[in-house]
Amino acid sequence: MSLARTEPGPPLEALTHRLAETPGDFLAAPRIGNAGTVDVAAVVSDLLHALGGERLHEVDAAPFVPGDPRRATLQLVAGWLLHDPWFRQAGRFAEPARSLLASGLDRLLGVIAPADFISDPDRREELVRLVLKALGLRPEGESETQAADRLTTLDSVERLRVMRDTRLAQERIRKVQEAMEKKAAEEAAAAYGRE
Repeated sequence: MSLARTEPGPPLEALTHRLAETPGDFLAAPRIGNAGTVDVAAVVSDLLHALGGERLHEVDAAPFVPGDPRRATLQLVAGWLLHDPWFRQAGRFAEPARSLLASGLDRLLGVIAPADFISDPDRREELVRLVLKALGLRPEGESETQAADRLTTLDSVERLRVMRDTRLAQERIRKVQEAMEKKAAEEAAAAYGRE
C-alpha cells in the first residue's frame, strides 16, 4: 500500500481538545433562506482569509450556501477546527481547507451527526485526522504509516460498510444452511418413504 506523503502537523491532542470545546454557535441553525442564524459562507470566507487565502467571491460561495443543515453544521464544526492558531500561523492552508469544506466531508453525511464530532472522542479524532490528511499533514509525532492506520481504524464510513457486508454474508450463510436442512429433510423423507 502506497501512502500519500505528509508532513508533521500539530499535536492531535490539541486539536481534539479544540473540537471538544467547540462553541455552541457552531451548532446553531445555519441560515437557509430566511431561517437560521449562521451565515456559513461568511464564516468560511473569514476562515479562508485567516488561513492566508482570499475571501470568497459571491460566485465561489455556492458550496457554502446551505441546502442541507447537517452538511452546513459539519462545515462549521470543521471550520472551527481549521481556525486553530497552528493552521492560521502557517498561512498556507486556504485552498485545501476550501476543497475539504466544499465537498471533502460529504462522505460523512448521513453516517455521523455533526454534534458527534464534538461529543464523541473517537469521532473527534476521526475528524481531526480527516482534516489533517486533507491538508497533507499527519499528527505531530506519528509516522505516515501510523497516521494512515489510525485513520483507517476510526473510519466511520468503512466501519459501516464492513458491518453491512458482514450482515449480508451472515444472511447468505443462513440461507445456505436453510437450503441444506431442507434438502436433508427431503432426502430423509424420501428414504423413509422407500422403506
